[in-house]
Amino acid sequence: MRIAIDTGGTFTDCVYLKNGVPTVLKLPSTPDDPAKSVLEAIRQIASGQNVEVRHGTTIGTNALLERKGARVAFVTTAGFEDTIAIGRQARQHLYDWLATPAPCIVPKELRFGVKERVSPEGDILLSPSDGELARLRRKIRASNAESIAISLLFSFANPEHEKKVFAQLRTLGIPISVSHEILPEFREYERAATVVVNAYLAPKAGAYVRRLGTAIADRGDGSLYVMQSSGGIISATLAAEEPVRTVLSGPAGGVIGAHRIAQLAGLEQIISFDMGGTSTDVSVIDPRGPQITNESRISEIPISVPMLDIHTVGAGGGSLAFFDRGGILHVGPASAGAEPGPICYGRGQQPTVTDANLILNRLDPELALAGTVRLDEARARCFMENTRGAISSVEEFAGGIIQLAEAEMEKAIRLISVERGHDPREFTLIAFGGAGPLHACSLARALGIPRVLV
Repeated sequence: MRIAIDTGGTFTDCVYLKNGVPTVLKLPSTPDDPAKSVLEAIRQIASGQNVEVRHGTTIGTNALLERKGARVAFVTTAGFEDTIAIGRQARQHLYDWLATPAPCIVPKELRFGVKERVSPEGDILLSPSDGELARLRRKIRASNAESIAISLLFSFANPEHEKKVFAQLRTLGIPISVSHEILPEFREYERAATVVVNAYLAPKAGAYVRRLGTAIADRGDGSLYVMQSSGGIISATLAAEEPVRTVLSGPAGGVIGAHRIAQLAGLEQIISFDMGGTSTDVSVIDPRGPQITNESRISEIPISVPMLDIHTVGAGGGSLAFFDRGGILHVGPASAGAEPGPICYGRGQQPTVTDANLILNRLDPELALAGTVRLDEARARCFMENTRGAISSVEEFAGGIIQLAEAEMEKAIRLISVERGHDPREFTLIAFGGAGPLHACSLARALGIPRVLV
């Protein structure tokens, strides 16, 4: 039996054929161990049967957006340790003196240099000594790093030094990502950033795929394939070794599905709008079909592996609303996730977009999500009353939360359409995901999009 399973930050969704009829199963995700909800879904659907699981996951996406990845030690050629933080001169807000870039995912104390040099042609100019590599190993061990990224100058032309560093560091027993294996291409910053993201995700996303693949195989003759960011599938083994290829695993499945639905509906130009519990993913699809790029940026970090051209923002149904020290209301990118979840799920205590929708009667309080979660409007209203600050009413507070979340999503759609020369008025908005249809009409109205397909 083949089962398609998408694991989000809040819910795990499954589609399979039962007596020839497509059937859907929805379960709450288990953030402490994401494999638990997937295995429970398989147990309910195909107990005792051999299964082939096609899996899309947002674990990598959410870890990057919420900056909840591993503590990464970055190893590069001496003198180039800070390139990962400096980046390039091309800035999103070049003339904004007050613009504050997101902090580098590798703090300064975890950047290490190796005295070595390879020429652009691959000639070895300076080899690292065994003593220096031994000192490097001791420094990284003392740093409490959870993962290592190695990206030396011109290693794509000659990987000998990277192999030597890898051999010295592998005894530390933590995941190691090496640039000549992940991305053997020129452009130091993009290559280093891609390898660092792989290392950042390896302990969480990589280990998750490895555990899940083993558990499925242990059930009998089962197999696991993972959706990669380019829209195809790869083996669980490759996905575990190179989790950077799955950063847009979940969103990619949505784009491929939206394109297929558009073909069936006779639509050639669409904007896919996938709003889940933690993030929103948008993509423009024209008559050429979904486009692939090697120049994606997720959470302001360039990732140079092939990906569908998707723009992701940290705005979802579980995005947390809060006031800063100046009393200004913000929404996201942090999310309540599945645990504790929104206030109305019965455990959360901080307002979310879902709570705001419930207060504004955009959700039915009698609705049972995943067949088990009842929405508690009274609890949501009580907590939001206590956290609304100087805002005059709970309804106005909820309206502000929705307005901020939709502004972030509108900005994302403008980025992939208007700013790239597309006229949204010529497109159809295809809305999906747990929260997408709730906000589709409002966004279409703001952008002048004439049609919405749910």
